[in-house]
Amino acid sequence: MSVRRVALLTAGGYAPCLSSAIGGLIERYTELAPQVEIIAYKHGYQGLLTGDYLTVTDTVRQNAALLHEYGGSPVGNSRVKLTNTKDLVKRGLVPEGVDPLEFAAKRLTDDDVDVLHTIGGDDTNTTAADLAKHVEDAGHPLVVVGLPKTIDNDIVPIRQSLGADTAAEQGSVFAQNILAEHNSGSRMLIVHEVMGRACGWLTAATARKYREWLDGRQWLPEIGLSKEAWDVHGVYVPEAELDVEAEAQRLRKVMDEIGCVSLFVSEGAGVPEIVAAMEAAGEEVPRDAFGHVRLNEINPGQWFAKQFADKIGAEKVNVQKSGYFARSAAANEYDLGLIKAMTDLAVDKALAGEPGVIGNDEERDDELRAIEFERIAGHKAFDITQDWFTQLLADIGQPAPKPAKGEDH
Repeated sequence: MSVRRVALLTAGGYAPCLSSAIGGLIERYTELAPQVEIIAYKHGYQGLLTGDYLTVTDTVRQNAALLHEYGGSPVGNSRVKLTNTKDLVKRGLVPEGVDPLEFAAKRLTDDDVDVLHTIGGDDTNTTAADLAKHVEDAGHPLVVVGLPKTIDNDIVPIRQSLGADTAAEQGSVFAQNILAEHNSGSRMLIVHEVMGRACGWLTAATARKYREWLDGRQWLPEIGLSKEAWDVHGVYVPEAELDVEAEAQRLRKVMDEIGCVSLFVSEGAGVPEIVAAMEAAGEEVPRDAFGHVRLNEINPGQWFAKQFADKIGAEKVNVQKSGYFARSAAANEYDLGLIKAMTDLAVDKALAGEPGVIGNDEERDDELRAIEFERIAGHKAFDITQDWFTQLLADIGQPAPKPAKGEDH
């Protein structure tokens, strides 16, 4: 396949891989096909719709390695759903009466883009595949090769999403300071809210990394420097059933014995109960362009705090969210290695004219390959029966998890 112009975009929420993935793609193209022009649409699909892009210059090519040192995305993201016509018209991104997919496809054709690299979640990448079909129908072949980005690590059938491991590590760093607050008052309840709308992987992985940090420390209980007080005492994920009354009884004993309780809570845990309560009270549930509940506005962490504070006799409550701290970090060593492997293969596949989303295919013996777009899906449930997770709960004295209603693990 003859490739003259390549376009990149990052979309959706941030993850600790976006800047590095852009750098990796630029480095690989410079290595294999330096004659190929590279552009980057600003703010994801928003920039694609408006024709707003940056051109990768020789200076950028020569210094692309610098992008591995930073978090965020140098070209910017936005939450733009190309199938939500009403929202796009309201925001002035497409004219009224126009099919947004056709509008975006025409932009790609007018911009002479031969290859589109999307760095995003399931919706970002499957939308790009729909775009490719529209562009091809217009007589301009387009190869789309996506990269999997989500700190939730919930893309089917990809074993590990870019940036997820870093986000868990950074959530642990955040917790190391926040949980130090456990004796800033007597009988302290700390709720550490972790990102994860429908998947509890990040919450569980963050708790695991935090406890690994605990295990590597030296303690001095004689002066009050107690590992038990710094520990996690409850981990709650959307996939597991929550018996508030039973947990409150267990945590009351922890509070009485240790003098504090610290919980790691997925932002998606308890949301059905919160939404049901709001709707029953006649309150409007805030939602974004994708129809997702705006979790920042309903505050799941605060809800958990209210459920437990009185029941466990807490005298002081501290609710903190690590999401934005964790998701905007620079990639760690593990993720840098994964990014390198995936971006190299992404460019190889693009130059060969083979579309798909790059990832270790769980249904093909974890082979790193270009996975067919029709097999990509979101909201992969976290497997709460995994040995490492059940052992983590056992170590902190939390009962073995039962699947939440409607979940099948």
